[in-house]
Amino acid sequence: MARNPLEPSVLSIQFWPNRAIHTVRSIGDAEYKREMSGSGKVKGARGQVAGEETLAERLFPEALGSAAARLVDSLKINSTSEKMRRRRRVVVKQRNGYSEPLAELANLYFRVAGIPIRFWAKIEDWQRWEVECFKMLNGDHFRVFAPNAKTVCADKLPGKNLWDHLNEGTLTREMMEAAGRELRRAHQFRSNEFRGPWSHGDAGMNNVIYDTKTDRARLIDFEIVHERSLPAKSRHADDLLVFLLDLIAVAPNAQWLSLALWFLNAYENPAVIAELEDQLTLPNGIAWIWWGVRTSFANPAKVKRRLKKIAGVIADLEYYRAFVARRARQRRRASIICQQIRPGIPKISSRTRAIKERAKAASPGIPSRLPMTT
Repeated sequence: MARNPLEPSVLSIQFWPNRAIHTVRSIGDAEYKREMSGSGKVKGARGQVAGEETLAERLFPEALGSAAARLVDSLKINSTSEKMRRRRRVVVKQRNGYSEPLAELANLYFRVAGIPIRFWAKIEDWQRWEVECFKMLNGDHFRVFAPNAKTVCADKLPGKNLWDHLNEGTLTREMMEAAGRELRRAHQFRSNEFRGPWSHGDAGMNNVIYDTKTDRARLIDFEIVHERSLPAKSRHADDLLVFLLDLIAVAPNAQWLSLALWFLNAYENPAVIAELEDQLTLPNGIAWIWWGVRTSFANPAKVKRRLKKIAGVIADLEYYRAFVARRARQRRRASIICQQIRPGIPKISSRTRAIKERAKAASPGIPSRLPMTT
């Protein structure tokens, strides 16, 4: 019997060795109401959710998140490996044979979902952009080149990416501040692609390498790019958001806010941070899929709560900065120069000049100026 497409269904995941099997089971309307009302999260008509948990949270349980994460990992456009080349350790990135149609499919999803980013579909465009960005940001000490039409080789940067530090519990204030400084530096470069300031497009913590010896963070991995129609301020704010989403999804309750503030204070661009405040909202529609990837399919309630907290802190920070600037203007003392002289105070051209001329004279009887000759 054909299933009514409007009839509610239950998605279940059964785990077998090395694979996950997804099954869909149809349930009647009465059973749906009984099952959902029994959970204590729905009351009244179907779809009216009570409490903090929303529909999106029920769509991304832990098991589904794990399965989706494995699916995303399996759809890599590039293959990456490390090799020794002329006594230097290099990272070799090579486009797979199915990379172009897969990138086009992903870009179609981004357009439909209204997400202003895209993959470099054509291999030559990706190769050019990867080499240019690496040279621009890391060419002061490291090399990058393209040995063939599908490959990019770059020196392996010293250090470890911040995503690993976050999961290992070794993330520090110095690392977050270094990441903020590096993003601010990178956003000051000019790009011919954007005809304006450069932006990353995928500035997650896994693409930020921190070197403990030099206290320096560096950016890598330039497969995704922002749409050129997006203003520079919005692109920069999106880079900050992508970085913070990794932190919000995984960092423990006792540390995440301090780590985020260290990062934002080190970035030190009030205009971009104010733009970020407008982007701290959960998406709608099919954009939820990419949002789940960005947040490692973390609990949407937790993500929403933390985004709201950061938005409040940013608003307070902007108010504090405005208050400090206003107080500084009010406390500013009057200048002692370039002021109109009050009546009764001699000008510098009269009394002061006369005193200086008399002091220069050899004696009171000798004039300071020589007589005029004819």
